[in-house]
Amino acid sequence: MGLGNPGAEFDGTRHNAGAEVVAALAVRHGGRLKSEKGLRSLVCEVRIGGKRVLVAVPLTYMNESGLAVAPLVRRSGIDQGLASRLVVVHDELDLPSGRVKIKAGGGTAGNNGLKSIVGHLRTNDYLRVRIGIGKPPGRQPGADFVLKRPGAAERAVLAAAVEEAADAVEAIATEGVEAAMNKVNTAG
Repeated sequence: MGLGNPGAEFDGTRHNAGAEVVAALAVRHGGRLKSEKGLRSLVCEVRIGGKRVLVAVPLTYMNESGLAVAPLVRRSGIDQGLASRLVVVHDELDLPSGRVKIKAGGGTAGNNGLKSIVGHLRTNDYLRVRIGIGKPPGRQPGADFVLKRPGAAERAVLAAAVEEAADAVEAIATEGVEAAMNKVNTAG
């Protein structure tokens, strides 16, 4: 599940990095994200390393991501074993811009999308692929920072991070969580 905000006005913003990763995964594996009745997400099923993977982007705003994640989890039958089967990809203020890390469980670090998911699933026991967007400059509020499009130099860094995060999701699917964490979290 790649988090972001719907609508053209949010395309290319820092907050939509997770959605960009899922869109990249769909393209890489010949899928096309589309809406499906009863789900508040754009979804498609792809094969990654021979494994069936459902990729999705919520049609809800970031702060209501749980409204999209919960029905998808139920429909997919992954409410058991969530810890290794649900991967949420999102932007992360607490990582330098362009840095990608995989995390299992843990807190929400103030991310309202993650708070919504935890509220709807009643657990924080799922995987996260975190894409660093850095801290806002000066006294700029975090909400303003995440909803802005980065400049050209930072955009290039984030575009590379989106590809790296897509690689991380593929590694989770094909190599397992531990191997993926070792590979991604110790890089650069």
